[in-house]
Amino acid sequence: MAQIETELQLLKTEAINMWTLVNSQLSKARQAFLTFDKDLAREVVLKEKRVNGSELKIDRDCENIFALFCPVAIDLRFLLAVLKINSNLERIGDIAEGIGKYIIDAEVPFSKELLEVTRVLPMYEEAVNMLEDTQAAFEKEDTILARSVFKKDDFLDGINRASNKVLENHLKEHPEDTPQALWLLSIIRKLERVGDQSKNVAEEIIFYLEAKVLKHSKKFA
Repeated sequence: MAQIETELQLLKTEAINMWTLVNSQLSKARQAFLTFDKDLAREVVLKEKRVNGSELKIDRDCENIFALFCPVAIDLRFLLAVLKINSNLERIGDIAEGIGKYIIDAEVPFSKELLEVTRVLPMYEEAVNMLEDTQAAFEKEDTILARSVFKKDDFLDGINRASNKVLENHLKEHPEDTPQALWLLSIIRKLERVGDQSKNVAEEIIFYLEAKVLKHSKKFA
């Protein structure tokens, strides 16, 4: 095996480990949200430093491979994709940390009625699924699975678009829920961004494997 192939395989392993860490962060933040577990939320916040450290390590390794091997063709696309995926994963880690901080600061668990009308729980579940699907697509080099992420993002976008009106109607009858409604709206916005980041990652996987640039394209062909 050529030296560059060894280095690229090591880089892929690092990226997968980063994915696994960010997946864990997002899932733990979800569990803390569901159970109002402040200790678990604090764990998510503390582990964000590991996410940041992993991002920096992957960036440095990509730079070293560029400098030493001057990759071309699919190797070059792989490196470019990993750099962008790495950045998107770090941002999802930031979002998980932000949700963890909401749980830590909240005084009481969220109203079950509010959770139901906003559909934030199925939204969160789908956001986690999207991130897991992108990791599986990357590991298996599966562009069909990567493309399946786009439709799931539409589901998140729909809940996000409806949230303002849903909360407005709820608060007309339950004005006392205003503080919690504002918190939930912020979480919904964060989950919508998780969907966007996961979609970006899926686009990079397709770019790497098929040499197709889907960014800013209205058709995910």
